[in-house]
Amino acid sequence: MKKYIYSLFLFLTPILLYSQTTFKGMIMDKNNPKDKLGIEGASVHWLATNISAITNEKGWFEIAYKSEYKKLVVNYVGFKSDTLTITSVTPIHHFLTPERDLDEITIKSKKKTIQKSLFTATNVFTVSSAELLKAACCNLAESFETNPSIDVSFSDALTGTRQIRMLGLTSPYLLITQENIPSVRGASQVFGLTFTPGTWVESIQITKGAGSVVNGFESISGQINTELVKPATDNSFFLNMFASQMGRFELNTHFNKKVSEKWHTGFYVHGNYSGQKFDTNDDNFLDNPISKQLNVLNRWQFTDAENGWVSFINIRFMNDEKQTGELQFNPKIHKETTDFWGSEIDTKRFETSAKLGYVFPEMPFQSFGFQIAYSSHQQNSYFGLNFYDIQHQSVYSNLLFNSIIGDTRNKFKTGLSFTHDNYDEFVNIFDFDRKETSLGAFFEYTFDNLDDFSLVAGLRVDSHNLLGNFITPRLHLRYNLWEDAVFKASFGRGKRSANIFAENQQLFASSRQINIENNNGNIYGLNPEIAWNYGISFLQKFTLLNHKGDITFDYYRTDFSNQVVVDWENPQAISFYDLNGKSVANSFQLEATYNLAKNLDFRAAYKYFDIATTYKSGKLQKPIQPQNRFFANLSYETELENEKQWRFDVTFNNIGKQRLPATNSNPVQYQLPEFSAPYQLLNSQITRVFSDKFEMYIGGENLTNVQQKNPILGSDDPFGSSFDTTIVYAPIFGRALYTGLRFKIK
Repeated sequence: MKKYIYSLFLFLTPILLYSQTTFKGMIMDKNNPKDKLGIEGASVHWLATNISAITNEKGWFEIAYKSEYKKLVVNYVGFKSDTLTITSVTPIHHFLTPERDLDEITIKSKKKTIQKSLFTATNVFTVSSAELLKAACCNLAESFETNPSIDVSFSDALTGTRQIRMLGLTSPYLLITQENIPSVRGASQVFGLTFTPGTWVESIQITKGAGSVVNGFESISGQINTELVKPATDNSFFLNMFASQMGRFELNTHFNKKVSEKWHTGFYVHGNYSGQKFDTNDDNFLDNPISKQLNVLNRWQFTDAENGWVSFINIRFMNDEKQTGELQFNPKIHKETTDFWGSEIDTKRFETSAKLGYVFPEMPFQSFGFQIAYSSHQQNSYFGLNFYDIQHQSVYSNLLFNSIIGDTRNKFKTGLSFTHDNYDEFVNIFDFDRKETSLGAFFEYTFDNLDDFSLVAGLRVDSHNLLGNFITPRLHLRYNLWEDAVFKASFGRGKRSANIFAENQQLFASSRQINIENNNGNIYGLNPEIAWNYGISFLQKFTLLNHKGDITFDYYRTDFSNQVVVDWENPQAISFYDLNGKSVANSFQLEATYNLAKNLDFRAAYKYFDIATTYKSGKLQKPIQPQNRFFANLSYETELENEKQWRFDVTFNNIGKQRLPATNSNPVQYQLPEFSAPYQLLNSQITRVFSDKFEMYIGGENLTNVQQKNPILGSDDPFGSSFDTTIVYAPIFGRALYTGLRFKIK
């Protein structure tokens, strides 16, 4: 209880110290006195201080005020600067005079595709859509290949599904949201990242460590938030076509239309198809599944900037089908037989969501928002003779209010959230049904002295029908040590239900027996997972030889109070049980970026992981997790010449050795070494821009042609006791080339 009291103390101290008066006013154009049109984006600041503000779309501003502040400086490009004498807090209305005979100045600046901030308290960075175009980004799971903070690997030897890790922990420990609405969770945990096409993504915000209490209590290692393209700003028409050596074909189309002055709508269609059979390692199993997906999204955007309203409405339907297994497997003939081993995974998903936001026109620091979402996820699947079906219906809502305490240096967010999840889950003949309902309230305080220090302190209280009543504290601190250098620190608590089958579906594609121990909990007889995350980060930006760069150091530690241990150490079984001992994940990353020459950028990172868990057999390093990784990316683009351009991108990964689960009780021919060998991956892409409407690209993944030997244990006897497709530590397919084109009409 002491730590919760301490968290409350962190809230109250800045509030009491920094509450003060504010000063308001309106800045207008002197040439339009009759209409009294306000100037949006004008800058105001107190002379000889760092206290500043920006006018809103109506020209209004609000700025912190003390009696010793006497001179207010007003600036706006194209107008004469004014310095006003202020003697009281009475709001002012001031006209700026346009400058005459200004010379035209053109300023060119290349925006970074990955942006890090010196001024946010959270360790968050933004990945733009331009970064996603550097690789064959066909869905969200594949969009992190050029990002050193996210590790991408294959989850099994059959489905070709990529899984992601951050801070050494897999995606269930991340809060994955779409425009701040939880999206990849529950039944969609394994395949959900493949359900968002890459062309739909406008940007991705990645937060390391404890996230915000506004978005819930489930985040443990961080948050990935995806912003979709907006109908009002996206191209009126967009077409992307993709084909790969692996027999994969994809089509993406965007249609956007302005319906009225305030309404825009977008219709987005994604389809992919893989119909060819490949077996490059001669184990008689498909290297990648035969698959097809249809994904349709209708998006509406309402904007009434004059009155402060904005709203989005989304409706989406997706159908995804996969077939994998032995080359001879025909589901119409061989399903539920032992003639040939095969698997089918059919998923239908419907979701709809709405967001409503209002910014008070005369008080731009104050707003409220409401989010509501519903999703229905139905998966019917079988893996050989193992059957797994799950239906997951989810309702999420969040009511949020933003304002200030005294002045704009002291901000807060508060609100209520409600979630309901209904799971109907069948594992062979066993039925695992449950309902989860949660009601929570949160308060998050932000202090920013507008100079060198800021903090974000959050606290939420939740009442959950299965997890009980609990408190979630989170804290983020920022301090600018010197120019272009920032130190950040964070800690926070996360709590979640472990969906042991949905998150570990690869277990069904093996002969392992499923064991669930510790049957005194509320979820599969297990207790909820609880963890504390602590982290520090240091960022230094610099200029060397007239070229810019930065160096980032991160260290994060995740300490589990309880964890549902997934124990693969017996090759004939997989066991789930509550942690009885310690489980710790330590993550260290050193990253550097540098502009080597004009339009030539270099990015490199070294990562070290120490992730250990107490198993029944003792304390062990996490299996299939390299302790050492090295990443490097080199990108170059030519200058635009008559709208034509070349872009080149190369990404290198060195993956260190990985501990493999024990297989020493298997027959000799099905035994693996204790560690895998290190290997190197090389990806590259070349893009030719022919005009502002048309471009083509060609690229290759795994150009070093790395292939894991014998990725499927017991492939010669798939219904035998040693069959296992889960121990995958390297690519299955080998080298893969691809090509595509993009066409757009603005």
